[in-house]
Formats: sequence, C-alpha cells, structure tokens
Amino acid sequence: MKEKIRWGIVGLGNIAQKFADDLKLVADGELIAVASRDIEKARHFKALNNAKYAFGSYMELFSCEDVDVVYIATPHTSHAELSIQAMTQGRNVLCEKPMGINSGEVEKMITAARENKVFLMEALWSRFNPSIRKVKDLLDDGIIGDIAYVHADFAFYALDRNENGRLLNPALAGGSLLDIGIYPIFLAYLILGYPEKIMATSKIYKTGVDIQTSMIFEYPNAQAILYSGLTSDSEMKAQISGSEGTVYLAPRWHETQEYSIEKNDEIEKVLLPKKGKGYEYEIEEVHHCLRKGELESKLWSLEHTIDLIRIMDDIREQTGVVFPFEK
Repeated sequence: MKEKIRWGIVGLGNIAQKFADDLKLVADGELIAVASRDIEKARHFKALNNAKYAFGSYMELFSCEDVDVVYIATPHTSHAELSIQAMTQGRNVLCEKPMGINSGEVEKMITAARENKVFLMEALWSRFNPSIRKVKDLLDDGIIGDIAYVHADFAFYALDRNENGRLLNPALAGGSLLDIGIYPIFLAYLILGYPEKIMATSKIYKTGVDIQTSMIFEYPNAQAILYSGLTSDSEMKAQISGSEGTVYLAPRWHETQEYSIEKNDEIEKVLLPKKGKGYEYEIEEVHHCLRKGELESKLWSLEHTIDLIRIMDDIREQTGVVFPFEK
C-alpha cells in the first residue's frame, strides 16, 4: 500500500462532505476523486475539497486506477448496485449504512467482495466511536457483571419533510427503521449478540414507510428495549444494566463523547472527545485493514453486517413494511 491511501467518494450530499472533512484529519489518507451524475456538482465538491478528479459518472470513478478505496454515500437503494460495480472494477469499498436494503442484497455484495478479493465494510461509524469501543471492552471485562438489560432509542421529527425525499418515500426505502433504527439494533447486537426472539410493532405513514418502530429483543438472560421514530425527538441516552451496575452512553449516544458507570451508589463520568465529526475512526479502521491486507474488519465484520440486516428483515416482516421494488 502506498504512503497515502487514496479515496474516491460517490454521492456528494451532506454526509459525504462530513466524511471528506474528517478524511482531512487522517494523515495517511487523501481524497483523490469524486463523482456525481451532475458533473457541476462533482466539480464544485472537487474544488471545495482539493481532490484531483471530478467525474460525471460513477463508473468513471470506479475505473480510475488512482483510487484505492471508494466511499459509497448515495441513498441506500443504490448501495448494493454501486458497491458491486466498484468491487468488480477492483476497488475496495466502504459503504454507508445500511449496506443493503435486505439480506439478499447484502449477500450479493459479500459474494462480489470475495470473488474480486477486495475489502468491504459497512460504514457503521458508531462501532468505531471511542466511547462505544471503550464501553464494549469494559462490558466484556465484566465491569457491571452479567448484563440483563439494554435500552437505546433514536428519534427526531421528520413529518414536515418532503414526501418524495429519502425519509418518507418508500421508493427510496424510507422510514425510521433502516435509517436510524439500525443504531439501537446495532447496540443491542454489539452487547448481547443475535436475539433468540424478536418482537416488533410499527406505525405506518400514509406513504407506506414506518414512522415509529418499537422492538423487544429476547435473550436467554436479558432483554433489549429499542425504538426508532420520525414523529418526535427522544432522549437518545443509551443504558446497559447488569447484576453489578449500569453503564450509560450520553446523548446523542450513537456519536457520544462521554459515558458513565453507576456502581455501588457512585457515578464515574468519563469524557472521550471526538476528533472532527467522528468519521475519522472508521476511516482509520479501513486504513488499518488495507495496510494489513485484510479484506474485512474484525471490529465490524461482514458476518456482523449480515446479522444486522437479517434482524431488520425480521422486523419488517413482522411490521409489514415492504418496499415497492421488493414486490
């Protein structure tokens, strides 16, 4: 691997700009190419971020030999197709979450990665957040004894958004579950593993997407109570409780800079400030894997990703959410 790992970005929306800003904080990475179906948008993004190439098609970027790894930041309905195109051209891929709409898509993406012998990872940035990584290690070491309860939520008001936009449009796989419900599900899975039973209920919007989803995950000796919604805000403070105490991830827990441990009537708060917006840590994980010649992350593996999408498939089957292109 060269001195600097060279990135390409496709899909030049808000999250792509945040990612590009944080990439500037990573010493051994650089943004080399950007692509949009709107060439003027690509040229503007290139100039803003001092990239070398601006392309008016995604395939031009995927074919560019100067690109080591591609960040897919398009709406999730195109994640599978574009990731597979990139990997077929020999590019390593970091794909924004959810990696696919359903397990069928994710399985095809994993097959493409293995056939082309390239790196693939879901950009579930919370997994690499310093506070979440530290809490995971502490829990594994038994800091609060046997874990019995996880609570996490993620919600904001979005019913005033354009119904043709990403959140409320079923043709774009809209709704709360895939966009933000993935975060509470991820936390329960990270802490407790794959649930032995899932119970879920959703409120469905007039467009056919879920705007509230409540979930209970059953484990042999624990439960997780999870929620996602687009009808109101929520506290977004995550709780993990065990036989000897409780750990809290401070709001907004998925991008937190603080956790606390409550034990024996005492509370210890720990601050772990992020660099930038927090995307730097997933970028560094990609670099670590590429430099070691690893084709997937141990911290967030392809097995983890397929488990996560299968859980969400189960929830959608229970709540009756089917997107038009799946029928």
